[in-house]
Amino acid sequence: MKSKYIFFAVSLFAALSANAQETYENAKLAGEDLNGTARYVGMGGAMEALGADISTIGSNPAGIGLFRHSNVSFSAGLLMQSDGKEFSNGKKTNLSFDQIGGVYTTRTGQKSFLNFGFNYHKSKNFDYILNAAGSLNGSSQNKQSYIKGILGDENSGGFFVRKDNNGKNVGYVDATPPLPSTPPKVAYTWSQIDDLYWNSLIPGSTGTYNYEKATGYTLDRAHTGYIGNYDFAVSGNLNDRVYLGLTFGMKDVNYKGYSEYRENLNNAGGVLVRDERKVTGSGFDITAGVIVRPVAESPFRIGAYVKSPTWYDLTTSNVTRLVYASGTSSQEKGVANSYDFKMWTPWKFGFSLGHTIGNNIALGATYEYENYANINSRVNNGGYYDYYYDQYYESSIPDKNMNAHTKEVLKGVSTLKLGVEYKPVSNVALRAGYNYVSAMYVNNAQKDPGLASLGTSYSSTTDYTNWGEINRFTLGVGYQVKKFNIDLAYQYSAQKGSFAPFSNVKDVTYTSGTTTITESNIASNTDVKNNRSQLLLTLGYRF
Repeated sequence: MKSKYIFFAVSLFAALSANAQETYENAKLAGEDLNGTARYVGMGGAMEALGADISTIGSNPAGIGLFRHSNVSFSAGLLMQSDGKEFSNGKKTNLSFDQIGGVYTTRTGQKSFLNFGFNYHKSKNFDYILNAAGSLNGSSQNKQSYIKGILGDENSGGFFVRKDNNGKNVGYVDATPPLPSTPPKVAYTWSQIDDLYWNSLIPGSTGTYNYEKATGYTLDRAHTGYIGNYDFAVSGNLNDRVYLGLTFGMKDVNYKGYSEYRENLNNAGGVLVRDERKVTGSGFDITAGVIVRPVAESPFRIGAYVKSPTWYDLTTSNVTRLVYASGTSSQEKGVANSYDFKMWTPWKFGFSLGHTIGNNIALGATYEYENYANINSRVNNGGYYDYYYDQYYESSIPDKNMNAHTKEVLKGVSTLKLGVEYKPVSNVALRAGYNYVSAMYVNNAQKDPGLASLGTSYSSTTDYTNWGEINRFTLGVGYQVKKFNIDLAYQYSAQKGSFAPFSNVKDVTYTSGTTTITESNIASNTDVKNNRSQLLLTLGYRF
């Protein structure tokens, strides 16, 4: 974003009785880990032109066409976090079942094959613990909610606060909703966090509203779960020169995140926000690829592939509780919600090179590009029933405001994969690789809590992390005895990020009586890390 401050200035979003998701939450589901067979991981994933590994089924399915024998494989290992402290159900070391699949080969000519493949692999492992702490110097999470009330209408990124028929503070679109005769419209900028604070800390004992200042904060969050890929492929080999492949993929999303956010308040009190969020659902995509030998009988190969968006149909749910303690008294408020939404990931394009030298050396290089600014958050707006097929189809439209914010926050990502395999003897292989993924967030990006979007209204946290580039270094070894192969890989992944407890707001001016007041709410970002190691074992059988 052009500025590190947000003024909550947005356009009004059309009223819809449906739901969408927020940019930073969607970004958790984008991208993939380096995972698959130990051979694939040991070579940094740079096998999209070399082929003959089941893990290429999800990137360049033409690689399945290089199999000459049917094959099955199974992979599992350990995922280890090197920093942070264990929290809740988040552990620093976790067992992981990562891959199982196989290829069935059929000869269609002297040099031609038609191969069929199936593979399951864990494309994303969410097991990660995030710990952060910092000073606030009078800023606070509840002050953010207070400022949104100062701003007023949705067009400015705020809301008008009035009591509903039950005496509860609610943020409305209009300053004077016609209560109780006509149902008023709740502002999309009124989030679950705003609801908790405007009904706990912000109301004063005299009927006035004000915020509590904070000295510092701590945040602990445990991410668990995974995205599982189920890929079905067919690949053809034409005279050992041209290889074509097509994969239909299904995804299974299981994400859980539990966090505890604490602020120490200036009045010697404290506030604790507990949030538990789940995201479940499914998606599907299609991948097409080609590998070509430019020169007959040459070991040099060129590969290219394209992956469609993943069309996700998802459900998210949360339970959020706020505990406010001051002196000997305390109060607790809670909110829970669940809703369905859709998300479409961007197209992905890849180009790869592969070359073998005799029977001893294999070299691979791959470049991929995916523009995350094009993530499409979608609002479920109804559907229709097909009586002929006895099926109900849910329709959706883009969440225009959230998608505009996504284009400001996220950007195109380049992935570079390099790998080498060396066989000192015919049945032993030594591997090394490097895998680089550029940052998906723009500099000084922020979550925008003032977007007139259903993704805002269902938000139950204010924090965000701008993660930087990923550097992965891999090593591997393989041993083959008759029709069996055993492969082992080690991967070290390093990533830094910038964590903020809430978005910065500067110089919001309002009038109280005859006094002009200017408010700011600024928190310094805290450096965090996501450094992980993986040990991966693959057992394979050729027949």
